[in-house]
Amino acid sequence: MIENPPPLTLYRGFRRPAPDLVARFRGVQTSHLADAMDGAGVLDHRIKPLDPARAAFAAPALTAQGTAADTLAMTAALHEAEAGDAILLGCGGFSGAALIGDLSAGMMKNKGVVAFVTDGLARDRAGVIEAGMPLFAAGVTANSGAFNGPAIVGAPVLVGGVWVNPGDIVVGDADGVVVVPLARAEAVLARLAAVQAAEAQTLARVRAGLADSPLLASFLAAARIIDARAG
Repeated sequence: MIENPPPLTLYRGFRRPAPDLVARFRGVQTSHLADAMDGAGVLDHRIKPLDPARAAFAAPALTAQGTAADTLAMTAALHEAEAGDAILLGCGGFSGAALIGDLSAGMMKNKGVVAFVTDGLARDRAGVIEAGMPLFAAGVTANSGAFNGPAIVGAPVLVGGVWVNPGDIVVGDADGVVVVPLARAEAVLARLAAVQAAEAQTLARVRAGLADSPLLASFLAAARIIDARAG
């Protein structure tokens, strides 16, 4: 007799980052973080917060893999989540039905989940915003999914074009979501400090009246200049 594979697989015991390490990423601008990682780790641009006013977060990733129109992975991840986690759900970008709605978002908020991120869709925008938990999705639809399976929680997952391991550090704001591999966290923070310092210096010059990019000077010096007025 050929047995069907189990519809739900749970991987437990992965290492979460120390809370003080995660705290160092709170309040970090995702654009600065993207620059510090040379563009790596940035999720697909379509994945945006349903409420841009309540989008900023930093948290360890609890990963989940679902299939088309499947809410089993999301519900199992909710069960497995610890307070302080961000749930990242990959579904291959399926756009036929929502994988989360306001009721599940409310339960996640009650459990202490910091954020939910998916490359699929959500629904019940008004209720999700009322729940008060940052929720990122590739779009919104009225259609809902169902418990279909198979689903996997706690294993590496592809979300928005980026591979995410459980325990990676996830940072989000109104611009989108960036994933920092846990093994690179300290190196990224060191690079981030340099990026933030350079940004602050240029911002001060802009506010003081700077009207041309300082980076352009060397290109202009070597540029081929053509006078269009010359016959």
